[in-house]
Amino acid sequence: MCFLYMIQDFALSEAAARRILKLKELEGNPNLKLRIGVLGGGCSGFQYQFALDATPSPQDRIYSLNGAEVLVDDMSLELLKGSMLDFEEDLGSASFVIKNPNATAKCGCGNSFSI
Repeated sequence: MCFLYMIQDFALSEAAARRILKLKELEGNPNLKLRIGVLGGGCSGFQYQFALDATPSPQDRIYSLNGAEVLVDDMSLELLKGSMLDFEEDLGSASFVIKNPNATAKCGCGNSFSI
C-alpha cells in the first residue's frame, strides 16, 4: 500500500514537475512517475538512480507537485531527507539534479555523493 505524502521531507521544484509531466506526455503514459533511488557505488560512495515507473511498490512514498509524481523507496529516503529534486537546463546539458543537504561531497557529474 502506497501513501501520498505532503512535500516535507523531500521536495520537487516547479522545473522538475514540468519536466516529469513532459516525459509522461512524450511516453504517452499518464500513469508514469519518476522513480528516484540511491544505490551504493559511484565514485563518491552512493549514486542516484532515475527511472520512469508506472507502478508504485509498497515501500514507496509518493511526492507530487502540479500533477507530477515522484516515487522514493523508504531506504533511499533515509539518504535523501530534506532534499529537493530540480531540473536544470543549459546550452550543453539538461538533467535532473538532487540538491541534497546530507551530502558532504559529490563527484564532478553530480550523480554520485558521500555522506
